[in-house]
Amino acid sequence: MRDYKSIFSNIDWTIILLYLSLVFIGWINIYAAVYNEDHHSIFDITQRYGKQLMWIGLALLIAFAILLMDSQFFTAFAIPIYGLVLLSLLGVLVFGVKINGATSWFQFGSIKIQPSEFAKFATSLALAKYLSAIDINMKDIKTKVMAAIIIGLPAVFILLQNDTGSTLVYAAFIFVLYREGLSGNILLFGILAIIVFVLTLIFGPIAIILTATFTYIVIYTISKYHLKTMLIATSIFSILVYLLFHYKLNETIIYYGIGGSLFFLIAYLITKKEMKDKGVHYMSVLIFVLTCSFIFSIDFAFNKVLKEHQRTRITVLLGEEDKLIEQIEDLKVKRDTEGISKEEKQEYRDNIGEKRYSLRELRQGNGWNIKQSLIAIGSGGFTGKGFLEGTQTKFNFVPEQSTDFIFCTIGEEWGFIGTFVLMLIYIALFLRLLFLAERQRSIFSRVYGYAVASILFFHFLINIGMTIGLAPVIGIPLPFISYGGSSLWSFTILLFIFIKLDSERLLVLR
Repeated sequence: MRDYKSIFSNIDWTIILLYLSLVFIGWINIYAAVYNEDHHSIFDITQRYGKQLMWIGLALLIAFAILLMDSQFFTAFAIPIYGLVLLSLLGVLVFGVKINGATSWFQFGSIKIQPSEFAKFATSLALAKYLSAIDINMKDIKTKVMAAIIIGLPAVFILLQNDTGSTLVYAAFIFVLYREGLSGNILLFGILAIIVFVLTLIFGPIAIILTATFTYIVIYTISKYHLKTMLIATSIFSILVYLLFHYKLNETIIYYGIGGSLFFLIAYLITKKEMKDKGVHYMSVLIFVLTCSFIFSIDFAFNKVLKEHQRTRITVLLGEEDKLIEQIEDLKVKRDTEGISKEEKQEYRDNIGEKRYSLRELRQGNGWNIKQSLIAIGSGGFTGKGFLEGTQTKFNFVPEQSTDFIFCTIGEEWGFIGTFVLMLIYIALFLRLLFLAERQRSIFSRVYGYAVASILFFHFLINIGMTIGLAPVIGIPLPFISYGGSSLWSFTILLFIFIKLDSERLLVLR
């Protein structure tokens, strides 16, 4: 333990001020989101805003306790802490209670604790401990595998709890690994895989054409192959897209016809005498085969692996509601066309009924949530409706307004100005964290600092993205803002461990 003066002498007060600002904004907006005229006092502990104040008080005590500790504690006990958290993640599968379909909570009377929230800082510590060891190099396959295991174990245990949202947070660690020397190609392939996944769900087989053509044009451009080949590839691509959009092609023709055309085009290009670098073209064929295999596997994964609510969230994000409306209108036109048989009319009626049923199911689920969220945020205008004046908030049109969708309350009552200020505070926090991480003398502190910034940024990006319809609804909190003791405490621990590490950075020998 250090004396009182030295504990606070090197603390970064900018980070603490940003933290306190977010916590205060969260508390005020939780009060607005669940305001009850019968319990108007913001200190009423029978209501969520009163409970949140208790969680805030305990969070500040936790933060103070962390600042009292020696930073070497976190370095020395990183692996034991990680092991204990893994045990708690396994234990909750056996002794936990199920809430909203996920078995992620330990319940002690009226208090519920979610171990998956605390796994984030424990994983950050373990990863920092491993990557800061001697002779660790991100170019070595062993290092990559061990880092993947450290990140993947808690992610798998959380996925077994049926908490997909919290599992996806662990994708944020890719930014940490990239900073420590992981090849940018892996990050690029990950982004491309997401793009291909989305294109396939939207366009189906067209994604094969787009991906394959794009891949080969880029490869031949880089290898400085002659212009004629590029013109042949783009011409075939244009003709196929035209035919696909203007004619109702059978699915078999789409898959085998287009696939065969591309295959013969590739075979022709490979056999050209002008091809000097055989390795480049063999690699291009491998990329093509893997890409097509991935595309063909998407349909199976989407329909057989993902659960119904997960598929619904993705289809809502991709505008499936608008597609269903267009399909219903087209079927109505065909149904009312003169000269068709009674059997055809009945078939069209049956199809319309099925589409309407799907549309109703979609609107009652996540489609309704996102639409009401957008209405709430949009209705706030530039300056907002005013504190406690949000009609969408007051009448509970948006579910989970104090947790996952609390950004809607901020948007409705504080408007563009309020949301803009909130995002400025977050951006300032992220930039400050990156600045502090880069000035660390130890690899452990730097890795941990980047982990903190990556996790908070992922939560910020996905939470706000899902409220405005740019990301699927996966149910993760907005850091320091959303209601909940477990999330607030875990984020506080995550942040203040780094604040403590930074305050003692000068004690580390270079």
